Amino acid sequence: MSTVPGTALITGGTGGLGVAVVERLLDRGDRVVVPYIEERELERMPDVAALDLVEADLFDAGSVRAVVDHASGEEGAPLHSVVNLVGGYDAPGRVHEASVDAFERMLRLNLRATYLVCQVAVPALVQNGGGAIVCVGSRAGERPFAGAAGYAVSKAAVAAFVKALDVEYRAEGIRANAVLPSVIDTPANRTAQPNADYSRWVRPAEIADAIAFLCSEAASAISGAAIPVFGRA
Repeated sequence: MSTVPGTALITGGTGGLGVAVVERLLDRGDRVVVPYIEERELERMPDVAALDLVEADLFDAGSVRAVVDHASGEEGAPLHSVVNLVGGYDAPGRVHEASVDAFERMLRLNLRATYLVCQVAVPALVQNGGGAIVCVGSRAGERPFAGAAGYAVSKAAVAAFVKALDVEYRAEGIRANAVLPSVIDTPANRTAQPNADYSRWVRPAEIADAIAFLCSEAASAISGAAIPVFGRA
């Protein structure tokens, strides 16, 4: 499997974590493809030739197909990495207080796009001789906290999905891993927790380094892992 130069597809690349991952993979020489849904998201993105921004709804199978085709279509820069960052958080209350609809929204938000993107991208990765898939779970998937059952369960499912990908495609040269952050030091999280000790949170750049490693030849022996990226939290 060759990793540089080539193409990395990063979903959720316009978010607080996503921008750091995009910048990290651009720095190492990748062509990077980032789907977006609203134009205002583009204000955060670097203006460089190696970055392709593609409007897409990653919850729609046809739109996902178009994005993967675009990521796979650059001659001389084969798709070699898929990084799934799309997801969200909600804490509507304990199980007896939260609706099943709120629970199912978390499952959809944290799993549907990841599943669709992997489903479509796997054949392209196999055709290119293999590649890396990295998904983002959460420490909450292993250590739930009260009021966010849907979030915890959906993030645990992301880690389980990665293990399923590993079992199904490792022999074809695809490595699938997950990173499990604690609280990420983003502006949104600082606003939500104004009295927290931010020095203990994990920085987006630190998670981006872990993801870049998992997409590289240096991680060629690692697949099916759920790697803690907790900072000091």
